[in-house]
Amino acid sequence: MRVLVVTAVPVERDAVTRAFGDGSAVSVFPVPGAEIHRAGPFDVLAGGAGPAAAAAAAAFALASDRYCLVISAGIGGGFAPAAPLGSLVVAQAIVAADLGADTPDGFVPVTALGFGRDRIAPPPALVREAASATGAVTGDILTVSTVTGSAARTAALLAAHPGAVAEAMEGFGVAEAADRIGVPVLEIRAVSNAVGPRDRDAWRIGDALAALTDAFGKLIPVLEGWTHHDRNDS
Repeated sequence: MRVLVVTAVPVERDAVTRAFGDGSAVSVFPVPGAEIHRAGPFDVLAGGAGPAAAAAAAAFALASDRYCLVISAGIGGGFAPAAPLGSLVVAQAIVAADLGADTPDGFVPVTALGFGRDRIAPPPALVREAASATGAVTGDILTVSTVTGSAARTAALLAAHPGAVAEAMEGFGVAEAADRIGVPVLEIRAVSNAVGPRDRDAWRIGDALAALTDAFGKLIPVLEGWTHHDRNDS
């Protein structure tokens, strides 16, 4: 049983596989619409940006093999002060933060409209163990289709989701694909920028990618020790 890791772009995929040393440890084979990079216990693919691309890529990969866990991974924005630049975050809940309806009275989440869901929870025991091994902050990771670029939007997200520690664009799509076939999901992000007004000069993408590589090196023994009994822990 293997672990499927879904990133958005190749540089994130390569940051994960670097946890296993040089490229000689990686084998590559195709799946529909993408390619799997296999390194150690991880099958890693760059599925594309946004929840739709991530869901499609994860679904095709899940149909091609058997996996015990799916991980949505990459870099993302951190909500200050909970998740500063260079830190790691592990999701206690993967939240579709902008799935719903805009109304004269404000945003209404899809659940309040009477259909769908906007939150998927990873296994609590695995969240605790992954955070302990990597030194990560835990909390809600928000999936958005439009990255936040203003103070007003940041404030609105935190008001709606006070447990949020980070935002990214793929987690909920990956989680939906995994949950549909009963495979547990985890989301881990390395913080490259602060959520809020866009300031590209302040971004630390290289540092975040290095943190992601380090995190996956530390996750290996956690995942090897994770049993079926742990998956049922609530």
